Amino acid sequence: MQSVNTRFGLGRGLDSLIPTSDNDDSTKSQPSELTLDPNIIDPNPHQPRTSFDEAPLAELAASIREYGVLQPLLVTKAENGRYQLIAGERRLRAAKLAGLKNVPVILRTLDEQQKLEIAIIENIQRENLNPVEAALSYRRLMDEFNLTQEDAAKKVGKARSTVANALRILSLPAEIKQGLISGKITEGHARSILAIEGREAQLSFYNNIISEGLNVRQTEVQAQNGGKARAKVDPDVRNAEKKLSEKLGTKVKIKPKHIVIEYYSVEDLDRIYKAITE
Repeated sequence: MQSVNTRFGLGRGLDSLIPTSDNDDSTKSQPSELTLDPNIIDPNPHQPRTSFDEAPLAELAASIREYGVLQPLLVTKAENGRYQLIAGERRLRAAKLAGLKNVPVILRTLDEQQKLEIAIIENIQRENLNPVEAALSYRRLMDEFNLTQEDAAKKVGKARSTVANALRILSLPAEIKQGLISGKITEGHARSILAIEGREAQLSFYNNIISEGLNVRQTEVQAQNGGKARAKVDPDVRNAEKKLSEKLGTKVKIKPKHIVIEYYSVEDLDRIYKAITE
């Protein structure tokens, strides 16, 4: 029999998580292929995804109704004759939606850490997690199994900086994290918001991004300016500033309702005064 990972496309990141010792005769190292009623398979409690789009799920159900489940689910035994899903929740949901009586599965015995790691990896490899879900998954992996950022990054096949940046998202206000989940802003927007200090300032910047429809680059520019848009200077005002600066020999700024003329000593002030009054 071919290996479980290559035959059923579980992904490179899962290889290290599923024990496959040829010298072990126990069921822990030998996968079993069988079919099960999808109604006796319980969801994975470690599933990091919290939302599933209905339209793509309906499309998958239609495909499964016609062709069946082409890639087996990964399950483990539970109590009272039931099974617990490890990987393949979209397929399980779609199979139930399609009304299938049986689905192909791979039966494995895994510990709790392996179950969580596989659930996270499966979703990350398919880019199914939103940034908040990914961050929460990394945090859970670290907290439950006492892993460092470096350890967690190796487990899921990511750079440590990727995990570190993801975890920073969890410090954002709840409203902004909800905006990430719903797709109002992207992870790029969130990184710029994190550059702003203070909860109220971050919320104000977030609302400004939404109201003005700023793209990521525009958001980065405003973040460098403290979350505020750079004021657009009227060309006529800029030309007047230039002419006054040349006339008075110093820097001049024209602002609403007043003009700022810089001077650096009493003698400089006297010179500017004479240039204006003479």
